[in-house]
Amino acid sequence: MKKIVMASANPVKAKAVLQGFQRMFTEETFEIQTLEVPSGVSDQPMTDEETLQGALNRSQRARELISNADYWVGIEGGVYEHENDLHAFAWVVVRSPDGIGKSRSGSFELPSVIRDLVHSGVELGKADDMVFQRYNSKQSNGAIGILTQDVIDRTALYEHAVILALVPFRNRELFGK
Repeated sequence: MKKIVMASANPVKAKAVLQGFQRMFTEETFEIQTLEVPSGVSDQPMTDEETLQGALNRSQRARELISNADYWVGIEGGVYEHENDLHAFAWVVVRSPDGIGKSRSGSFELPSVIRDLVHSGVELGKADDMVFQRYNSKQSNGAIGILTQDVIDRTALYEHAVILALVPFRNRELFGK
């Protein structure tokens, strides 16, 4: 059994990680351990670079805190500006003793009311809850689930990026891992 340490206690992230690993490595079994670690970036990362740094930091900190694992995963959600629109996305970083894999989720435009709240300093999850009258939506379907009526929820958005971050580990001979 392979051990994965997930640098978040968010059940959506843990589910996405476990499902991604299970889909990529059907011949393996996995156990996942979650723990809260700081991202080392803003509560609401506002650029692609800051969001990637948060995922890198989380995976590294998880590895420092729990060294006896096969993989350490950091997921950081963020936003970025494009032509006065605000888009949401996430970075996924997977570390192993012999390498690292990184991938970015798809992105989607946020409504202007949420954009304005985020610009005023409100974290995206809290802005979603305020606008859509939810509680803790970031630990359920998230903005993407709300906006697509769960055609794609937060788990599916992240799972896709987890799978892509595992490409180097699935193809070790091509990536020198």
